[in-house]
Amino acid sequence: MHRHTDENRLQMVLDLDDRDRLAGIRAVAALTTVGLGAVAWVIVLQQMSGMDSMRAGPAERSGAWVTGPGSFASFTSLWVLMVAAMMLPGAAPAVFRHAYASDSVRGLLLFVGSYLAVWALIGVALYPVYSLYRPHGSVTAGALVFAAGVYEFTPLKQHFRRRCRVDKSLRSGVEFGLYCVGSSIGLMLVQVALGFMSVTWMSVVGVLMLAQKVLPAKAVVDVPLALAIIGLGSLIVVAPSSVPGFMPAM
Repeated sequence: MHRHTDENRLQMVLDLDDRDRLAGIRAVAALTTVGLGAVAWVIVLQQMSGMDSMRAGPAERSGAWVTGPGSFASFTSLWVLMVAAMMLPGAAPAVFRHAYASDSVRGLLLFVGSYLAVWALIGVALYPVYSLYRPHGSVTAGALVFAAGVYEFTPLKQHFRRRCRVDKSLRSGVEFGLYCVGSSIGLMLVQVALGFMSVTWMSVVGVLMLAQKVLPAKAVVDVPLALAIIGLGSLIVVAPSSVPGFMPAM
């Protein structure tokens, strides 16, 4: 009888340890998504404030606008901040699912870190697109936004969106990141085309990405959105000055 009592006490202690460990992993999940995302937003807004001060000078008065960082190092560093701000909050559901399945904080951090690493590599790949866009201004920007709207209609986009949103079988942050890149790459092109560090469009695109990660696809919403993006791309080409928050390239 005493042996059974001791075994029960031991099991209670083990259950408490498991609950404490799980609570710790959940706390890390919250910090690495919502917490780091919020910090990244603060830093990005500070960076944008500095760029706004530069645009308030002679360059703006002469009609030349700055779209963002010109060098590769500046682009990639600000890209990482931007994707952390925009992508981590939307990744929270998947990260919390991984937290439930993970037995260690290390595994959770590896999942989040590899997810961000995938997006960082996408920034490296997008830099030539950004460099091409800057000298050509609104025509190239409009074409990129138009193409992003068309992509929203494709079965490939819908496939990636489903896998990014609800696939519970994903065990790797790299795999999760690749599916989410496939889902959101069109919207990220919109962000790059409209102004790499435009707080207006960063907020709009961030909300759209979050909605597509947590809400199921509905044609009544998705079709008008895709058409609106296509219309926006056309508007940038024919009347760029009428697009709120658009930052034409120098």
